[in-house]
Amino acid sequence: MNVLERQFVHGGNIYAEQPAGREWIDFSANINPLGLSQEILAAMQQNLSQVVHYPDPEGRELKTAIAAFYDVPVQEIVLGNGAAELLYVYFHMFRPQRVLLPAPSFSEYERAALSSGADVAYFPLAAADDFAICWDALLARLPEIDCVIFGNPNNPTGTLITRPMMERCIQAAAAVGTKVIVDESFIEFLPDEQNYTVRSLTAKYSNLFVLQSLTKFYAIPGLRLGFGLLAPEAAKKMEFGKDPWNVNLLAQKAGVAALQNEAYQRQSRDFVAREKIFLYDALRQFSTLHVYVPAVNFIFIDLGKERNSTAFTAQMRRQGILVRDCANYPGLGDTYIRVAVKSRAENEFLLAAFQQVLERKP
Repeated sequence: MNVLERQFVHGGNIYAEQPAGREWIDFSANINPLGLSQEILAAMQQNLSQVVHYPDPEGRELKTAIAAFYDVPVQEIVLGNGAAELLYVYFHMFRPQRVLLPAPSFSEYERAALSSGADVAYFPLAAADDFAICWDALLARLPEIDCVIFGNPNNPTGTLITRPMMERCIQAAAAVGTKVIVDESFIEFLPDEQNYTVRSLTAKYSNLFVLQSLTKFYAIPGLRLGFGLLAPEAAKKMEFGKDPWNVNLLAQKAGVAALQNEAYQRQSRDFVAREKIFLYDALRQFSTLHVYVPAVNFIFIDLGKERNSTAFTAQMRRQGILVRDCANYPGLGDTYIRVAVKSRAENEFLLAAFQQVLERKP
């Protein structure tokens, strides 16, 4: 694997054979620990016979459900085969040439920008500041770029940006003709997401593109489903730039069922809120680790200067556990990892494995 390939490796690769011959326990992918809901499963099963037909290219039923659930205009919605697909469509249709990325952040931002020939620059986030953005410095760079991308919360650090601060940035960017992409793929895990989401601002700012994944919160990453929100004319341009059948029939039906399932949504937020604190508190008992306060369903960890993240990840693999080695994130050294929040039994298994590995000398 060459340097460029390593840079864009993700978590969630459960397909390699496990050394002990068992299934992996995957802490490398940040998926809702409650798993697939019965309502989504039933919706797919009930519509299996319909796969003899093409899916609705306009996604009318799903767009109507999204518009009602999130209180956004249908004309602003673009459906994606996962949120990541829409990043590529956006870059290929709007072609911003100078792109600024806070670093570290999700690697698909850079990959999508590079795929359309853009020049990518990093805006480094400092560990000493808990990877928070220095806004005065970032705003000063807006006139020299065409596009800036934020994850809110940021992956892998979990850092959050408040809605007022984000709007200040969007407004400043609009004044100098800079586009802003805000990826809110994990925001639904927050109990107070209204303090952070900028979904409603697409009607106010034509330079704003908001991304939302439905795969993480509803535990359907293998199905692939997401959507984007942007001004109606820009949304039409996005529609023209993608495959008309990019979201399959079962994914559309699953999305409708997911948005109607209020009990699952409530249970998921409550479950993650409890388990992230349990896992965070337990990890903090390891004196050699610096554990960052989690915002959603993953926890960012600095192993300390005496441990290498790649070696640590390999040791965990021998225990049958996948964790996310963050060494390939620009802006990070080789001591950082990320772990998902899972069920209590799985979290306790992870902690036992940490105990075994950390007891050994590096």
